[in-house]
Amino acid sequence: MTGLLGTPDAMTPLPRVGSEIIDAIERSRLVGRGGAGFPVATKWRAVAQRSHGDAVIVVNGAEGEPQSKKDRVLMSERPHLVLDGAFIAARALRARHVILYIGERHDAARSAMLRALSARPEPERGRVTASSAPARYVAGAEAAAVHFLNEGIATPTNVPPYPFERGVGGAPTLVQNVETLAHVALLARTGHTPQTALVTLAGAVKRPGVLEVEPHTTIGDAVQRGGGATEAPRAILVGGYFGSWVEPEQAWNLELNPDSLRRNGLGLGCGVIGLLPASRCPVCETAGIMRYLAGESSAQCGPCFFGLRALADACTRVAERGSNPEDLKRLQRWAIDVRGRGACRHPDGAVMFLSSSLQVFGQEFASHRSHHVSRTA
Repeated sequence: MTGLLGTPDAMTPLPRVGSEIIDAIERSRLVGRGGAGFPVATKWRAVAQRSHGDAVIVVNGAEGEPQSKKDRVLMSERPHLVLDGAFIAARALRARHVILYIGERHDAARSAMLRALSARPEPERGRVTASSAPARYVAGAEAAAVHFLNEGIATPTNVPPYPFERGVGGAPTLVQNVETLAHVALLARTGHTPQTALVTLAGAVKRPGVLEVEPHTTIGDAVQRGGGATEAPRAILVGGYFGSWVEPEQAWNLELNPDSLRRNGLGLGCGVIGLLPASRCPVCETAGIMRYLAGESSAQCGPCFFGLRALADACTRVAERGSNPEDLKRLQRWAIDVRGRGACRHPDGAVMFLSSSLQVFGQEFASHRSHHVSRTA
């Protein structure tokens, strides 16, 4: 398979492109690979329509999802492909400035990107700066990236204005995930994009790590490429901590492409496919992830700060003390109350994860017995 990771990484002259590349992106039906799955052409047109030669391109390599490794692997192994995509975006959108926004803990990825940048011609190199994204879950959200680059605070802000309207330095800004930019680079060079996706296998799999999968690859196929499961999984987490749990019987035949997953009420999100082994307690796993997500709150609004904390506390009480009808009712009610009321999407993602836990692990939540729970999750 020739795709992102199968393409030799080397600095070659960029193809001469202009705004017509946006039409090619639209024909390719490319969607963003940072989690939201938004149509890329729509995003680029919004910036292009407002740019007067002052647009800003933010190369988003923050990758704050704890289990995701795909973006840092891509930046480490194919940095020129990512830079090509960024410079093509700069030409098409008439941008004056490109910012490499890379997670502060992603040392190998940052080093590879800066080495590749140092080899580029001065006209390209001269318009680029680098910034370290804080190691926080929300830091990769486009509004959080803009807020950090403007004010040094990596929390999402209320919108509008959206980044494409007024972003970094008040200029129209494109915040684009590194995998998306790599796909654009291939499209500009070859006239097509392979429609592949990078996924991270995590949990109870023999060879966890990053795979590039074709549109008809199923979750079962991907797990087999990872050497198979280490033990029978209780459930599969599709899309990471803002994703959903799926029963193994349903998950094995799900194809890893946006259309197929959407038909099943799912999304690829950040590309994490996590196998929860049957030997682990799903209630305790859910409680640990909810505590993490509550701790990553931007603390900007009640639903995020108080709502997620209350949900995490209730999950932890069930995990540590055993099931009780009151907490189970609270979890169901509060998950509904929090959804759609936050200042950003963080509480929405957290309650989507929790709602899938309550559905898939309903029996375990209803009959859970008290036992010690690690607070390190």
